[in-house]
Amino acid sequence: LLQIVNLAQPYSDAKTIVDKPTSKSSQQVLADFAAYNLSALTEGNIVNFLDNDFLGEGLELQGAPLPGFSASPPFLNNITDPLVKAFAQTVNGYWPQLARTANQSVLCSIYPGDGPCESTFIPLNYSFVIPGGRFREQYYWDSYWIVQGLLESQLYATVNSTLQNFMDEISDFGFVPNGGRTYYLDRSQPPLFVHMLSDYVTTTGDASILQRGLPSAETELAWWATNRTIQVKSPYTGQTYSMARYAVNNSAPRPESYIEDYLTVHDPTLSTPLTDSQAADLYSELASGAETGWDYSSRFEMVPQLGNPGLRTLNVRNHIPVDLNSILYKAHVLLANLYGSSNPPAAATHLQVAAGIRAGILDLMWDSSKLAFYDFNLTSNSRNSIFTAATFYPVWNGIVPDEVLSSQANAFGYFAAVNMVMNRYNGTFPVTFVDYTGLQWDSPNAWPPHQYIILSALEALPSNLTTNALPTPGSGQSTYDLVPAGQLNFTEAQLPGQPYHNNQAVNFTATGPGADVNGLNGTVVNGGNATAGEGWAATLRREMANRYVTSVLCSWYATGGSISGMLPQLPAAQLNLSNSIGNTGNMFEKFSNLNVDSSGSGGEYTVQVGFGWTNGVLLWATANYGQSLVAPQCPPLVAAASSSSGAGGLMVSLPSVVGMVVAASVSLLVSFLL
Repeated sequence: LLQIVNLAQPYSDAKTIVDKPTSKSSQQVLADFAAYNLSALTEGNIVNFLDNDFLGEGLELQGAPLPGFSASPPFLNNITDPLVKAFAQTVNGYWPQLARTANQSVLCSIYPGDGPCESTFIPLNYSFVIPGGRFREQYYWDSYWIVQGLLESQLYATVNSTLQNFMDEISDFGFVPNGGRTYYLDRSQPPLFVHMLSDYVTTTGDASILQRGLPSAETELAWWATNRTIQVKSPYTGQTYSMARYAVNNSAPRPESYIEDYLTVHDPTLSTPLTDSQAADLYSELASGAETGWDYSSRFEMVPQLGNPGLRTLNVRNHIPVDLNSILYKAHVLLANLYGSSNPPAAATHLQVAAGIRAGILDLMWDSSKLAFYDFNLTSNSRNSIFTAATFYPVWNGIVPDEVLSSQANAFGYFAAVNMVMNRYNGTFPVTFVDYTGLQWDSPNAWPPHQYIILSALEALPSNLTTNALPTPGSGQSTYDLVPAGQLNFTEAQLPGQPYHNNQAVNFTATGPGADVNGLNGTVVNGGNATAGEGWAATLRREMANRYVTSVLCSWYATGGSISGMLPQLPAAQLNLSNSIGNTGNMFEKFSNLNVDSSGSGGEYTVQVGFGWTNGVLLWATANYGQSLVAPQCPPLVAAASSSSGAGGLMVSLPSVVGMVVAASVSLLVSFLL
């Protein structure tokens, strides 16, 4: 049934179907569907069936109150620029729009045959904040950055409720699933529960949550150790380490992305179809890619040069990801700290596990000559060469290599790509510098969590490594020349160009000084104001924080945002360019590092708005860097920008193979299924 309905594509997003509760028992739904003449099934039949046997998606949820919500939380007093302060206050006001709780009056069972209706929604006992858009339930790693913003807004009860929901899931399932739907129960996401638990206790002083939180943390970490950890022997030292990977057992399309997975596996343009075994293997890779949170990226492809078809070469399960293992390292350290003197043996055990993970990361993933971390590839038995934002996860989580600690020059070298991005591109730090895949976790997309992680990693450096001024290129050089040789695995000429600068349609692919189009004296465009005696790390933090605020505010402004008495809405002629007439500003899930007034693009679904982690990082950044932030310079919209600045973001069409599959008769599909 699910396959037939999805191939008919009655909705633009496959998630819509599986988020709809049934209006009848599953037995009756199946009987109603079987009553149709499947050999002559029409699209109209399918639409009628869905209308008659299913309810609206999202009905299981309703708005929730936010205890202690204030329209003017104290952190706003830390922001000196009036416009930035007003924008932060506006974003703080979005929390009530994203708060949800289960609607008990319409809940359906998640178990087949256990009631008059059924649903994929996992009923949660406490309220929570959703990301937004199609992501209408509680999600795992999104919640970490949502929590950072909620803590700045002093919405402590909502953070507690979020953690209680995760603890309920750990109690019920033994781990935290990807999201609050039954179709996510075969996978998790980057395990940030202990990080959130520690941040909550540190900020609020509420240690009472640990009575439940400590056993929950033990259960979750045991799940990762049992289900996602393998032994890896280093080709560099011969040492063997227990290291984690993403590896989902799955042999079918993900229900929420059914048509996308089906077309990836059953591509009719291929002369040699996959065998059943190969198809099942690829479905497992696709689900494992979703577990990474980076769904999808050239980072995990064997042949990224293929672009989107490169998904058929996904090799997630044979990677030891640097970000995952860094998170698990810190989780064990934080859990040991939470135990403190209350349970010294347990604390010692977790510190011992953490030490083993740390040693494995430094051996398998750290390249001391390139001053960067790379995933370890089990297939090649070597480090990958692709440079990604994951390189900053270890230092964020407290793993600082000796080479970085040895000198300010090396410490800067580790972050030199950040300096290059600030000078070379209009926006924030991209997830990779691979710009030819069309995948959403590749260039030119820049994601809010990574801006937070880079800023936090810069903060984590010892102060004795950050006092020197920011290095500058030599004569005839650009900031690319300050990056350690080989770190990016791209020559300067191979880097993505900056096609727009000051609204002029030019393609900056130059090498040398001309490539640093955003460089100014002591700062960068939309990088804030330099201060006397500023160390290099402080300079990068100031520039990064300002550039992130610029991307969020300018893309919101370009889609109809306004602030009464301070920032009037753009005229209709301008808003028409971004398809935003009647709109009041979008908070996008991702951004373009090429245009500060644009959302990101690519991926399996249209760009989502809301948006939980974007808001959380914005509030965190304004709270922590408020005195360094200045009003951004938003460029005027131009016609060419309309393709990526629309009210819903860039609409990504499915591959051309969709039409080829849908064109096949339903009767043939039914025959194939039967």
